[in-house]
Amino acid sequence: MSRIGKMPIEIPQGVKVDIKGDKVTVIGPKGTLNQTIHPDMKMELNDGVLSVQRPSDARQHKALHGLTRSLLNNMVMGVSNGFTKTLQIEGVGYRATMEDQRLVLKVGYSHPVYFDPPPDVSFAVENRSKTIIVSGIDKQVVGELAAQIRKTRPPEPYKGKGIRYDGEYVRRKAGKAGKV
Repeated sequence: MSRIGKMPIEIPQGVKVDIKGDKVTVIGPKGTLNQTIHPDMKMELNDGVLSVQRPSDARQHKALHGLTRSLLNNMVMGVSNGFTKTLQIEGVGYRATMEDQRLVLKVGYSHPVYFDPPPDVSFAVENRSKTIIVSGIDKQVVGELAAQIRKTRPPEPYKGKGIRYDGEYVRRKAGKAGKV
């Protein structure tokens, strides 16, 4: 059996899971998430514990078993706790600001770069415009948006300037050697 797939999902207090065929809806204090699960996977909800079973040991069913359990667990965690990604801005003159709900990046281009948050996602700017926090209930949307923000100015290896994830290690290179 899949090590991830066979683990049960504990449903916290205040979270409601509704299973109708292959459609799963999770409602919690932070919001609502919907997901369509592969029709071969069987889900059972007993006494606040959600479990996923696969019909056979076929290769596709083994792969779907762990995937389905991870998707459901991320939905439950998202509506109860939420997810955050933190980005750091390095570089002289590089900064982030907020205009209403919109994120504005000034990272060395001739124009500012704007990001409008999708529903259920919010931005925050801290640490004197050098830290961006992306938070929301859907792990995939939060991660994708953080990747798009990082992509506007990824960290370069010579001076380390750019936008990086919090805790990301940027391998530095030596510059060219001077003439003798």
